[in-house]
Amino acid sequence: MDFKELGISKGIIEILKSSGITEPTPIQERCIGLIKEGKDVIAEAQTGTGKTLAFLLPIFENISIESENVQSLIITPTRELAIQITDEANKLKKAKNINILAAYGGKDISSQIKKLKNSTHMIIATPGRLLDHIRRETINLCSLKTLVLDEADQMLLMGFKKEVEDIIKETPETRQTLCFSATIDSQVKKLAYKYMKSPVSIAVEKESLTLENIKQHVVETTDRKKQEALLNVLEKDRPFMAIIFCRTKVRVDALEEAMHNRGYNCEKLHSDILQSKRERIMKSFRKGDIQYLIATDVAARGLDIGGVGHIYNYDMPENTESYIHRIGRTGRAGENGYTCLFAAPKDMGALAEIENSIGCKIERRNID
Repeated sequence: MDFKELGISKGIIEILKSSGITEPTPIQERCIGLIKEGKDVIAEAQTGTGKTLAFLLPIFENISIESENVQSLIITPTRELAIQITDEANKLKKAKNINILAAYGGKDISSQIKKLKNSTHMIIATPGRLLDHIRRETINLCSLKTLVLDEADQMLLMGFKKEVEDIIKETPETRQTLCFSATIDSQVKKLAYKYMKSPVSIAVEKESLTLENIKQHVVETTDRKKQEALLNVLEKDRPFMAIIFCRTKVRVDALEEAMHNRGYNCEKLHSDILQSKRERIMKSFRKGDIQYLIATDVAARGLDIGGVGHIYNYDMPENTESYIHRIGRTGRAGENGYTCLFAAPKDMGALAEIENSIGCKIERRNID
């Protein structure tokens, strides 16, 4: 099935083609028609499966530019994800002139309020900033047609449940609700079913993301020797662009300082860094001006960056889902990817769980 058969208009198809997108991904193929028909959907899909376009494309088709009301609201847990979705929406805007507002913390609220004085069709927001606008009565959601909860699992993990529920109360009961999440656990289901009407559940296979086109390695080391082991691997691999994942902000800071002092072209990304600086770092990384991005899971959640050939798990991921999120940022669009996990003796139980979940033993890499 192609985009035309899914009911996507010619102008939008041309924009997709110019970005190298000619065929829908499985999640797009299964979601677009249902969303266009106005059905509520719960979709389980990893980063890198094309889920952003799975909801943006049908929403664009359904928005009426004649109406001045807010018709679509997309809520995301992080500013980075809001920026990324806004970038995707702005590309599609060339085919259909929809007014889009990105509302997230760290951005001047007065400029957002000024923009809201004109008609706004679509809002892409983080929960806190959106509630701020609702309290100021600068955003009215009474005519909302479609609500999207993106990365709903992460929003609940980050403690946004009350904010999300407060926002939903401001929307009409007639709205369409779409819930996109990397993992649909009982908490996500509970929230979803409370606010959705007979939702259709869709899930795409996860394991293919971890295995297809991605070479996986483990380096067995100790905490004391881990930094030298990583630098040894980087010297051998010399990747063009790579993301290095650490467990905490403190670990990110320490590794970035050590690598910077050794002359590596690197930058760090975590929630304590000013939003304006984070945006500059991401722009530089996307352009290839930065070779190594050292990040926490939350800061890098949902980031879709082309050209990342290597992912290094400096610290053990919390669980299999986290491992899948991390390594799913390489091996995109048919390209080959590489990922290397550094495991200390205390990590062996967690490593065995990951191997059991993905159904294979990850090859050990000897760096002596």
